[in-house]
Amino acid sequence: MKNFAFSLPTKVYFGKGQIDHLTELADYGKKALLVYGGGSIKRNGIFDRAVELLTGAGVEVVELGGVEPNPRVTTVNRGAQMCRDQGIDMVLAIGGGSTIDSSKAIAAAAKYDGDAWDLVLDNSKVADALPVFDVLTLAATGSETNGTAVISNLDVPAKLALKSPRVYPTISILDPTYTFTVSRKQTAAGSADMMSHTFENYFSFEPGADLQRRFGEGLLRTIIDNAPVALEHPDDYEARANLMWTASHAISGIAGAGLAVGWVCHPMEHELSAYYDVTHGEGLAVLTPVWMEHILSDKTAPYFATYGRNVWGVTAGDDMAAAKEAIAHTREFLFGTLGIPSTLREIGVPDASNFEVMAASAEKRTLGSFVPLDKAAVVSIYEDAL
Repeated sequence: MKNFAFSLPTKVYFGKGQIDHLTELADYGKKALLVYGGGSIKRNGIFDRAVELLTGAGVEVVELGGVEPNPRVTTVNRGAQMCRDQGIDMVLAIGGGSTIDSSKAIAAAAKYDGDAWDLVLDNSKVADALPVFDVLTLAATGSETNGTAVISNLDVPAKLALKSPRVYPTISILDPTYTFTVSRKQTAAGSADMMSHTFENYFSFEPGADLQRRFGEGLLRTIIDNAPVALEHPDDYEARANLMWTASHAISGIAGAGLAVGWVCHPMEHELSAYYDVTHGEGLAVLTPVWMEHILSDKTAPYFATYGRNVWGVTAGDDMAAAKEAIAHTREFLFGTLGIPSTLREIGVPDASNFEVMAASAEKRTLGSFVPLDKAAVVSIYEDAL
């Protein structure tokens, strides 16, 4: 097991009615930028309740709506300028991972004299940030318990991560009832996203780290058990609660501590999002089984076999046979049980015209992964997934 440092500075309030803790934001200032996406929080009453609690506690609310599904640096810059111009003390995100990511970047950019993209390109420039808070409405990215914000720049195009301990949410409010109205498509995509986070941590040649691997297997089994229930019964509290807590820990750092290698499917998918604005979880779902098949070898088969035996109950004694069965189970769950489209064309990638330039960019972040991928390997995976 590798040496590691682990810290989770975010205070989580989990369960029904926990939004009442928004009154605690009064301890951090008098004016909050409330960031949200398409406006569903105004239709379902969460917005009104949040404003009621904040104003009752003496906190003035300034709105910034319209955060994109793949949050853009233009929105971040706009929010940061609002913070500077209006004397904002803190940023409150109400929504899913995109809204929280945008809010983190806004909080950092508000304390930076320059373009927010500078911070994405060079995370060391994040010298300070406003306090960040969130009310989660979608179980997927785990942004509520980490210090990462993934931001898109359509001018480049690129989708990259701003990482800093300064942008961890101070308080995250996780009420599973707020996910009851999440669509079938987003529930499935969110489940695929949290599975991918777990895979990125789980597959490593690093010896030991038994607890982390068992933790990852538990996360995967929880998704497999609960995602189908949430799809068929959207208001099943226990299913939604289990998915919400799984999403938080799939990327909180606890499952990857001592194991962590460079991620692989996420860098490849970020290129898809940058060029084609695809739904992140769907892109990951399409790429994951293709990546597994591409790197399957005598060296990796025992790791996929262990995954298959401990997560799917595969009984094959031969590692290669067990590995292939595990990958088949993964494919069937993503595309059969969850109903996610199985090809890149189905999610909006028309052809292979950008694959070479996308792979050249992705290669910079996949060379340190479980099985390092060069440009040619990434192109091959894109082509097989098309």
